Amino acid sequence: MKKVLFVDTTHPYLMEGLEKAGFQCDAFSGYKRADFLNIIHEYEGVIIRSKIKMDEEILSKAEKLQFIGRVGAGMENIDVDFAQRRNIECLNAPEGNRNAVGEQAVGMLLMLMNHLRRADAEVRQGIWKREENRGLELEGKTVGIIGYGNTGGAFARKLSGFDVNILAYDKYKTGFSDAYAREASMDELYEQCDIVSLHLPLTDETRFLVTDEFINRFKKSFFLVNTARGKIVHTADLVKNLKSGTVRGACLDVLEFEGLSFEHLEASQLPRAFTDLIEMDQVVLSPHIAGWTHESNWKLAHTLVEKIKTLYGIQD
Repeated sequence: MKKVLFVDTTHPYLMEGLEKAGFQCDAFSGYKRADFLNIIHEYEGVIIRSKIKMDEEILSKAEKLQFIGRVGAGMENIDVDFAQRRNIECLNAPEGNRNAVGEQAVGMLLMLMNHLRRADAEVRQGIWKREENRGLELEGKTVGIIGYGNTGGAFARKLSGFDVNILAYDKYKTGFSDAYAREASMDELYEQCDIVSLHLPLTDETRFLVTDEFINRFKKSFFLVNTARGKIVHTADLVKNLKSGTVRGACLDVLEFEGLSFEHLEASQLPRAFTDLIEMDQVVLSPHIAGWTHESNWKLAHTLVEKIKTLYGIQD
């Protein structure tokens, strides 16, 4: 029987679906990296989220491994190049949480532009300020989406009823204009955007893409949305430009200072930029939950089950 190792917890459907398809699924909740190193050679498949890195050390010991299933979109905790050289298939499930990410990106943006975080806190204290909380409408604004894949496309679809102009840039795609967004160059985004939303994987190319230099290429002050990966944005440079008004506000579901597992902040590594950021009224924050809905939990599991069954030619 084909054995699959579950490194992280997942929706029960993932294990149930694989067992129904003929796989033996093992999970060891108390295991740490050293334990997985000792048993990885027994398994044909591995299911992970972000608990450990599937790097060259552990992959070298995975003598039988045929696939790695990542319950999510990002693949930065897998040495994909090394895995591919060993003919290990790397599967992820961006289709599973794209809708959730798109919805939260819109929700955070509306919250920011209409001062809802501040207004809610004030009303709860008996403070009734109307003029001070006058907001901005999305209608007529130009939204720039950087990275037009699963979540970028979902964000564009969610915005389609707001009468905005949507420009999308993707370095690795062409001819992708659709009913929701028009393919554009980065120069067009620099020239026109009122809102910029990031939908990129974390790679050597995108790490700290958003710096002071990047921000100051934009002709207008803009709102920044990041539901992708924290380390795409250089926090100190963002704070500097929030203070100057070059960036009007920021919606950040992800932060530069997250731990590997995304389950906590690296408390020992929180610099002044972070303490400045969390004190800013024009910033909306959440703890990496944009793709973390009850619905997406099942969708991610279902997507991976179907991809693994396809890999093995298993039919219902």
